[in-house]
Amino acid sequence: MLIHLQPASKLFTSLPLIPTNPARGRRRVSVNRRVLYEPPTRFRVLCCSEATATSVACFDERIEESQEEGRVRKAYPFHEIERKWQGYWERNKSFRTPDEIDTSKPKFYVLDMFPYPSGAGLHVGHPLGYTATDILARLKRMQGFNVLHPMGWDAFGLPAEQYAIDTGTHPSITTRKNIDRFRAQLKLLGFSYDWDREISTTEPEYYKWTQWIFLQLYKRGLAYQADVPVNWCPALGTVLANEEVVDGLSERGGHPVIKKPMRQWMLKITAYADQLLEDLDDLDWPESVKEMQRNWIGRSEGAELQFKVVDSDGQDTGYKITVYTTRPDTIFGATYLVLAPEHAVLTAVVSEAHRNNVEEYKELASRRTDLERTELQKEKTGVFSGSYAINPANGKQIPIWIADYVLGSYGTGAIMAVPAHDKRDHEFAMKYSIPISGVVTPDNGSFIYSEEAYTGEGIMINSSSQISGLDINGLFSKDAASRVIEWLDKTGNGMKKVNYKLRDWLFARQRYWGEPIPLIFLDDSGECIPISEVELPLTLPELEDFSPTATGEPPLSKALSWVKVVDPKSGKSGRRETNTMPQWAGSCWYYLRFMDPGNSNAIVDREKEKYWGPVDVYVGGAEHAVLHLLYARFWHKVLYDIGVVSTKEPFKCVINQGIILGEVQYTAFRDSEGNYVSADSTDTVGSYSRENIPEDKVVKSGDSFVLQDNPKIRLVARAYKMSKSRGNVVNPDDVVSQYGADSLRLYEMFMGPFRDTKTWSTSGIDGVHRFLARVWRLIAGLPSSDGTYKDGTVDLSGEPSEEQLRCIHKCIHKVTEEIEGTRFNTGISAMMEFINAAYKWETLPKPIIASFILVLSPYAPHIAEELWFRLGHSNSLAYEPFPKANPAYLKESMILLPVQINGKTRGTIRVEETCCEDDAFEVASSDAKLSKYLVGKAVKKRIYVQGKILNVILQSESLKVAQR
Repeated sequence: MLIHLQPASKLFTSLPLIPTNPARGRRRVSVNRRVLYEPPTRFRVLCCSEATATSVACFDERIEESQEEGRVRKAYPFHEIERKWQGYWERNKSFRTPDEIDTSKPKFYVLDMFPYPSGAGLHVGHPLGYTATDILARLKRMQGFNVLHPMGWDAFGLPAEQYAIDTGTHPSITTRKNIDRFRAQLKLLGFSYDWDREISTTEPEYYKWTQWIFLQLYKRGLAYQADVPVNWCPALGTVLANEEVVDGLSERGGHPVIKKPMRQWMLKITAYADQLLEDLDDLDWPESVKEMQRNWIGRSEGAELQFKVVDSDGQDTGYKITVYTTRPDTIFGATYLVLAPEHAVLTAVVSEAHRNNVEEYKELASRRTDLERTELQKEKTGVFSGSYAINPANGKQIPIWIADYVLGSYGTGAIMAVPAHDKRDHEFAMKYSIPISGVVTPDNGSFIYSEEAYTGEGIMINSSSQISGLDINGLFSKDAASRVIEWLDKTGNGMKKVNYKLRDWLFARQRYWGEPIPLIFLDDSGECIPISEVELPLTLPELEDFSPTATGEPPLSKALSWVKVVDPKSGKSGRRETNTMPQWAGSCWYYLRFMDPGNSNAIVDREKEKYWGPVDVYVGGAEHAVLHLLYARFWHKVLYDIGVVSTKEPFKCVINQGIILGEVQYTAFRDSEGNYVSADSTDTVGSYSRENIPEDKVVKSGDSFVLQDNPKIRLVARAYKMSKSRGNVVNPDDVVSQYGADSLRLYEMFMGPFRDTKTWSTSGIDGVHRFLARVWRLIAGLPSSDGTYKDGTVDLSGEPSEEQLRCIHKCIHKVTEEIEGTRFNTGISAMMEFINAAYKWETLPKPIIASFILVLSPYAPHIAEELWFRLGHSNSLAYEPFPKANPAYLKESMILLPVQINGKTRGTIRVEETCCEDDAFEVASSDAKLSKYLVGKAVKKRIYVQGKILNVILQSESLKVAQR
């Protein structure tokens, strides 16, 4: 049942009454903005504690406080309008997508990347992507699509658990509180989410199916245990992903991180490497994202070779080292081997004389991240193992070194080093005086290998051996590589190999707040047994102590009554797996659950998945370009193979929104005596003290910013990413209380191209707020003397003129085109142009204004709903048909018409394409350039071709006079 609505007309405002223009007889004359607006107010920047304490529940109180301080924008009654329509949408479930829908209609599934509900709440950078998807969702609803636009929470993870450890608050309590805050903030912005489909990864009803997917992976051999070197943080008591480690410290808390071998659950994503690579070509994704995934997968073709290990006396130790290379043609140039510090056979091949040095080096290497170790500019370091290997191609004995620029997680964890043809190997060899042997020469002749590495292809030299019978001298590199692979296969020294940079996914975390892994280990045999699917969900036990154990055992190991279990099939005792899944797990498949969130019997109904899948538009930050998107694609392909989903890919189109940086900060520098130093007066400012300068003390000078009181002092002006540590976070609640949700939505879309990085500006939002106020005054009229607004609208009678129809249809065409192309800023420009034109009209026909309100509604839904209601409509405009541009009104009606005098072109005039001959002649006669030929002259004849030309033939006497 629809709720009867009252117009938003009672909000008090201190605006003075603006007199109408008696000459025009209408109120819609442009008004001096200085009368209507106060100067922009600076936003209050919140620190983390303030942001957490501020809740939407006290939003009305904040409005009252703002009114008392005289800071509320009074341009139009947005407070009352927005509360009214948000209440209407919620009561009527206006954006609910029914379970049973008309599947003959087209569908549009638009999704935001799952947010993590942190304690700090939203800052103004977060709504950028959410506003874009909301605009798309609202447009598609009005275009007749079935729209699925849901929201949920990726709520498991380390931050909530660490907060629990620090405060004793259970993670579930913190998580619920954070979710409530995020939800309220999103509702405050008027996003048209279907809140009946809201999900959280922490709900047992949800992670039941995350556990079910894991069991399918385990049953198909895609989940396994392995001893792997991991980033272990003793302070946090958990394994961290590479991206969670910065400069050897945990990203959260700054705790030391070391490399430590641990038995971990792994997911065999490498089994899908080729599919993940090949299927990228068909996706409508940013090319940069696809290229990042290609590089992350890193497919290469080459060969695996085996090198026998011998001791310092040349005696066979019985060990072999396998290496992978993409350049098997250079095998004769291999003058040493390098093992990663974490290589499995390292302990066995190190001689006793070198063991201490090697152990010390391993300890140092364990404190560096993979990124730090492989940094090209880093000085190469290493230690000799005391052992040697036999190069199978020439039988020569070459030293085995340990160096951290080789990773145990890539390839085989060992390389054959060819310093003449690899830059890193060359740098290492030069540092440690290892022989360099060139085996590839460029086509143009000789090369000095001792000076630099030649990394290109060429003709093989120094590449034959009677001992091995291999001779590739004179061959081109590619032919030589093929010959070497044949020889390796024939002699048993190696084989052709396809390799990937992609590593299997480390899928275990030593923490409490995550999905339990549904496996048990039998006590007598250690056999791993999956629990029955009917026992799902396996829920987390209640714990009072979430802190990591001193032994590295996960916190779940403390829940002894939960850990100890009896296998129902065999009756044998066992122990549950106490590791939990990583945060990535729940976000890998949530897009499927949104299609069918209440299904207790299946992960998703097959028919619903066939209709809604894949996601049409998926919007989120570029920081998720690899890991999240790659993991989600991997799980989706597994589900496709087992018949759960009908598509090979989960996301048809991915769009990365840009970042909104904090407001520009101005920095001045002082010397040791306290004097200002201009930023351009020295190459370095590191030795000077820094001072932040308020914006009102700064002026622009050319391309620089200088002190207002001393223009000789140039400042550093820079915008930074919003963060609580910098204190530059702008809370959207403050913006909404001062300007309204519609103004915030409109400003974030108007700042610049959606995909670009942009800088927040307090003064900038004032401009779009003025635009909305102009829209309001144009249609609703000016306030009464007591500051209230009358019901209804200004006079909207009359029939549309040709000019008005052209103006509105151009606006419709441009806005539709720009929304669908995600060029939201230029769509707003088109609406501003329309309003500028409308203020010049004598009449405002209702059909024109109604169409404009519908066009405005995806961007600014609150004010649009109120104006639509004032036009006399009783229902929401959310499902009203979006206007369609009539092509007939899009053609340019004005043309440049050439004007000839006695057959000679003398100029052009601007006229309507359908202009008649008399009107064209009148325009030409009043033209400054043409009038001297026509005014007062005797015209013999006029030749007029409509839309083409006007030729005026003068009497001969008139022509002579004109010439004189």
